[in-house]
Amino acid sequence: MAKTLHLTVVDRIGDALFMALLRAGVKIGTMSLLTVRGRKSGQPHTVPVLLVEQDGERFLVAPYGVVQWVRNIRARGEATLTCRRHSETISVTELEAKEAAPILKQYLGKATATRPYFDVTKDSPLEAFEREAPRHPVFQITTAEEESFR
Repeated sequence: MAKTLHLTVVDRIGDALFMALLRAGVKIGTMSLLTVRGRKSGQPHTVPVLLVEQDGERFLVAPYGVVQWVRNIRARGEATLTCRRHSETISVTELEAKEAAPILKQYLGKATATRPYFDVTKDSPLEAFEREAPRHPVFQITTAEEESFR
C-alpha cells in the first residue's frame, strides 16, 4: 500500500533548499516553482514541482495525491510557473486517467523519491497506471500566450 504524505522536518528543509536554489536561478533538471493563489485566502503559495515533458507538451504531476496546490489549481485553473528566473502564467487542464497513465509512468521513472507514494512500479503496465491516476492528478500545461492564439 502506498504511503500517505506526512512532511517531516527533513522534508521541509529539503523543500526550502530546492526552493532557494530554484529562486536563485539554479537549474535542477525539469524542476520549477509553482505558485498558486489559495482558493480561500487568495494568498500565493509556492511549491517545487518536477515537470514532465512529452511530445512537446508539459505536464504537472501530483505525486503526493490531492494536496493543497492541487485543490487550489483545480479551483483557479491557473498559476505561475518559474524556472531560472523566468516566470510565466499558465493555465492547466486535468487529464482523464487514460491520458494521464503514460505521463505518470514517465514521472515515476524519473522521480525516484516519490515511488513509495504509488501502488505501482515504474515497470507496471499502463492499465495499472490508469487505476493509479485518480490518486495522482495530472495537469496539462498551457501558457497564456498559447491560449490567446487558440
